[in-house]
Amino acid sequence: MKPPCEIVVWYVIPAIRSELAKELLNLGMKQKDVSELMDITQPAVSQYITDKRGSGIKLDENVRQMVKNFAKELADGKATKGQLISRTCAICKHVETVDVLRQLNIDKSELGEDCESCLGSESSKC
Repeated sequence: MKPPCEIVVWYVIPAIRSELAKELLNLGMKQKDVSELMDITQPAVSQYITDKRGSGIKLDENVRQMVKNFAKELADGKATKGQLISRTCAICKHVETVDVLRQLNIDKSELGEDCESCLGSESSKC
């Protein structure tokens, strides 16, 4: 049985970071600046943008739009590095639990009774 937090750490957060790094680069930032802003190494940014990291699941359009909006706010200076964790958590809570489980080929019964505790807690429950 996989705990929901393991799925979040291994798949959801890396997918969000990957989308954020790609979006920041699309907005004209350099990999070095993205790494400093996201508080990750430049090689990690490289792995995110080449899909070597964070490509285990595909985020739905709603979540990708949230990431895109956050990236624009960061690039425009309307959001700060200090908001990275809280905004990532807010975005993560909108990831559809059932969609992630389907993509990973996991039966919801493998998660036990606490599946909403940290996976899609503001979106559809499992």
